[in-house]
Amino acid sequence: MSLQAGLSFEQAPPFSLPLRFFLTAPLFLLAAAGLITLSPEALASRWTPQALALTHALTLGFLAMTMLGALLQMLPVVAGVPLPAPRLVAWLSHVALTLGSVALMSGFLMAAPAAFGVGIVLLGSGLAVFLAAAAISLTRAATSATVNGMRLALISLGITVALGVALALLRAGWWAPPAVDAVMSAHVSFGLLGWVLLLVISVAYQVVPMFQITPPYPPRLSRWLTGAAFALLLLHAVAPLLPEPIATAAILLAESGLAAVILIFALVTLRLQSRRRRKLPDVTLDFWRAGMASLIASVAVWIVAQFSPAWANSHAYPLLQGVLFIGGFAVSVVSGMLYKIIPFLAWFHLQAQLQARAGSIPTMRDMIAAHRARMQLRLHLGSLALLVGATWWPQLAGVAGSVLALSALLLGWNLLSATRRFAQHGGRFS
Repeated sequence: MSLQAGLSFEQAPPFSLPLRFFLTAPLFLLAAAGLITLSPEALASRWTPQALALTHALTLGFLAMTMLGALLQMLPVVAGVPLPAPRLVAWLSHVALTLGSVALMSGFLMAAPAAFGVGIVLLGSGLAVFLAAAAISLTRAATSATVNGMRLALISLGITVALGVALALLRAGWWAPPAVDAVMSAHVSFGLLGWVLLLVISVAYQVVPMFQITPPYPPRLSRWLTGAAFALLLLHAVAPLLPEPIATAAILLAESGLAAVILIFALVTLRLQSRRRRKLPDVTLDFWRAGMASLIASVAVWIVAQFSPAWANSHAYPLLQGVLFIGGFAVSVVSGMLYKIIPFLAWFHLQAQLQARAGSIPTMRDMIAAHRARMQLRLHLGSLALLVGATWWPQLAGVAGSVLALSALLLGWNLLSATRRFAQHGGRFS
């Protein structure tokens, strides 16, 4: 495997720092599966308490948990500037994100104002610590397409957290923010399209060529894509505050532009993957292809909604969009990255700590058994197909949740197997 030029691996943090995030994430995926299996209301409407708890189990507990762990690893390596006090930042943000996500989910499920209060304090403070540390690191970093995208993704995360705190205060009965519908829309948009999508795009500039042995993304595209998406998100956020008919036109312009950004990223990524230099089977590649296909499908579903008001106003439309974007795109891509990042870090730290000769330690491909990773991919795709069906036929929800639970358990087991091999060969986590 050839590493990309310009990466500062000597700045890499101890293995234990990102690993704690990576190993916690499958537990929240399992919790999401339990909600789907045991609470049919989770897929009845996006506004039920069970659906809101499910959404935050996936977005905070699984996606944000993994993405913060990845940033802990990538910021020093890609930006070349370590985070200040990385051990303290990792500990505080991990504990706060774990407990805060549980508190917020409990608040939704039990309609408990106290749980929302605990969630506000933990999530707000923990994510603020991480954002402050990341901001210091990125301020000192040399500019690149990846660094610029990470900056915009972290700004989007900050906006998402601030708006989420306002909405949690509303749920707790402590404060009613003005223009609640606009706040809620912006919270969702900046959380999914700003934080999740922009970070995946930024990370893709490095990990797709590096791990999937593809040509690099076109420089012109990588320079403007994330900036254009962020500008469109800002337009989408302020549009509801404008007078009609300007507001409707601005929303349509913003949504059309974001749909174009999504399609461009997905199609370019698939094109690069078709030109990969090494044609060996790769489960990570298949996870990414599933993610890109889901992105394209989510745009197709949005296009249909523009010509069918009945479909746009149905309960199934937002649920299907959530399944495709969160489950189909985000969970797929993040799972695929975990199958590369953890084996690479285990191999890298073993080599650095032991000064090992070739053949004396496991290779990246040896860290996780390929057939078990492939089995988990099949379970994930099966659960995704069932969840898509469940948006129309709710009786499929129980089966979908059960298959997703098996997928989450196998993902966690596979990640643990890499850490066991690391320890068995004398690796030190700290």
